[in-house]
Amino acid sequence: MMQPKIHPYIPIIIGVISISLSAILVKLAVADSGVIAFYRLLFSVLIMSPLFFYKYTHELKELTKRDWIFSSIAGFFLAFHFILWFESLNYTSVASSTVLVTLQPLFAFIGTYFFFKEKLSVKIILSGFIAIIGSFLISWGDFRVSGSALYGDLLALIACALITGYLLLGQDVRKRISLITYTMVVYSSSTICLFFYVLVKGESFGPYPSMTWIWFLLLAIIPNLLGHTLFNWAVKWVSTNVISVAVLFEPIGAAILAYIVFAEKLITTQIFGGIIVIAGLLLFVIDIKLIKKFFRKVLD
Repeated sequence: MMQPKIHPYIPIIIGVISISLSAILVKLAVADSGVIAFYRLLFSVLIMSPLFFYKYTHELKELTKRDWIFSSIAGFFLAFHFILWFESLNYTSVASSTVLVTLQPLFAFIGTYFFFKEKLSVKIILSGFIAIIGSFLISWGDFRVSGSALYGDLLALIACALITGYLLLGQDVRKRISLITYTMVVYSSSTICLFFYVLVKGESFGPYPSMTWIWFLLLAIIPNLLGHTLFNWAVKWVSTNVISVAVLFEPIGAAILAYIVFAEKLITTQIFGGIIVIAGLLLFVIDIKLIKKFFRKVLD
């Protein structure tokens, strides 16, 4: 395989920074959570539309009735993932919220265990136990700060469960159609769901300050399209484990950016809890056999 002109780690680093900006851009936008989520997805759909209509519309014929139902439910889950996660940022810190949302891989294995009867290995159970200890430490520290911070943590955890449901529902459909088509279908159904949510809630579609419109647009471009597109490009050249490990640095990047932009400081329990959660997730995504093989080579 020909090597790319750009080292794959450079796009991966840019991708991590891109997704780390998500929480920052949400906090900068002066609007309700449902409205922010609506415009984030609406702008994503509008930006993707020219490419989709030019090259991928024929794939819609391959979707079965079951695919449409699953994709629509996935869009519903994605919509409420964004609503609850964005809402959590009004109550708890960027660091706590982002760390808890990052627990998604463990939620996924719990889901596959109950719905697909997949076995849980000792490594998965141990990594889950470590990550849960870390999340409890974060929540306990936040509760000591204020009850509202703990409420924000709870919203982030529910948001994490919802994004897991979104991914589990989509894995079957994704086997038959391209990423562009699937994303377009799900984002469109999610946008429609959010439109009615905002309408029923009586939230305002506008007007907003010009900078808020810029934050809406940047949310669509940077974390949604740029971040995940770069990961999808890099996976051709590096292991998916490398991408999985890289994504775990999102809470670190978000915490640093929150400190720079909002002077948001971390308390001791957030730091140690975050380290424990990330350690648990690293144990989850890293292949132990590869580590043993690496150390054997070093020792030899």
